[in-house]
Amino acid sequence: MTLDARKKSVLMAIVQDYIATAEPVGSRTIARKYKLGVSPATIRNEMADLEEMGYIEQPHTSAGRVPSDQGYRYYVDHLMKREEFNFDEAKLLLNGYLTKKQEVGHVLRSAGQLLSQITNYAGVVMSTHFGRGRFKHIQLVHMGEGQSMVVVVTDSGAVHHRIIDIPESIRAADLETISSVLNHKLQGKTIENIRLTLIKEIYFELAKQKHILNMAMDVIQEGLSLETGEKIYLGSLFNILNQPEFHSIEKVKVLLGLLENEHELANIMSDVFQEEGVTVRIGEEIMDDRLRDYSLVMGTYRMKGKPVGSIGLLGPTRMDYARAFAVVEYMTENLSLVMERLMRWRGK
Repeated sequence: MTLDARKKSVLMAIVQDYIATAEPVGSRTIARKYKLGVSPATIRNEMADLEEMGYIEQPHTSAGRVPSDQGYRYYVDHLMKREEFNFDEAKLLLNGYLTKKQEVGHVLRSAGQLLSQITNYAGVVMSTHFGRGRFKHIQLVHMGEGQSMVVVVTDSGAVHHRIIDIPESIRAADLETISSVLNHKLQGKTIENIRLTLIKEIYFELAKQKHILNMAMDVIQEGLSLETGEKIYLGSLFNILNQPEFHSIEKVKVLLGLLENEHELANIMSDVFQEEGVTVRIGEEIMDDRLRDYSLVMGTYRMKGKPVGSIGLLGPTRMDYARAFAVVEYMTENLSLVMERLMRWRGK
């Protein structure tokens, strides 16, 4: 049996009312609040059909019905209306991170906080790179007597830097020589390609600057190592715990246990990595028994068109999908712009 216009209207009313109230929805409620132009008896018949088809279900002995995962899926795919929000405040916050000249990690952590703040769900941001990062460029910049900045750029566009102490006798020209040798020897190399023989060559050529070279090589190896894994940044968890679904202590323990496991979270979020647009996973679609009562709305942010991470909202299956979809869509687009601008600034 396919869904005709009336069944779609009844299903949409049930989903929207349950999202708003967290209470099972009865036929009289639908007739009173949604003005479908039919009697409660007719609505009850439509609800019986929807239940038989698997779109709604009856919790315990309640007279009302709630959407099933199948019902939420149909709503997201066919009934949900796109929402437009004025995100001026969020845009100002995102761009404010640049004016403070923060590190990439600070920006991503703040983005997770912003996701949680806007939606009252758990905001999750994942930074990741597939494959091994390759060395692109290094520059040792003289910062005055006794100090230098080491700036390492990888082929993904990521920039890693550190201030190091150097002998006061070292001049800017000496740092330029070290940079030139390292760029010539290491161009295009992964961390595995930087073999002992190559390191010996570099140290032989730059024997007089061994102390500086040690610290520069540390920054290079640190940068290339970071390219191989995922990093998870969580927004505030207090907001989601105010949702009615989390009045159960056991549910809270399960949720917090999962959110504290960075590796498992990364595995779940990597499912949508490189996908276009916003992806919604509902209940069993997440493929993790602990998240049977949850939904994930996720998107991928990019740099120069290349996917470099995912952002998502984790909430109960009774989440406001239209709003969550709009927030994630907005954040992926704008986080991509902010990250590109931040990397250009770091590369100067």
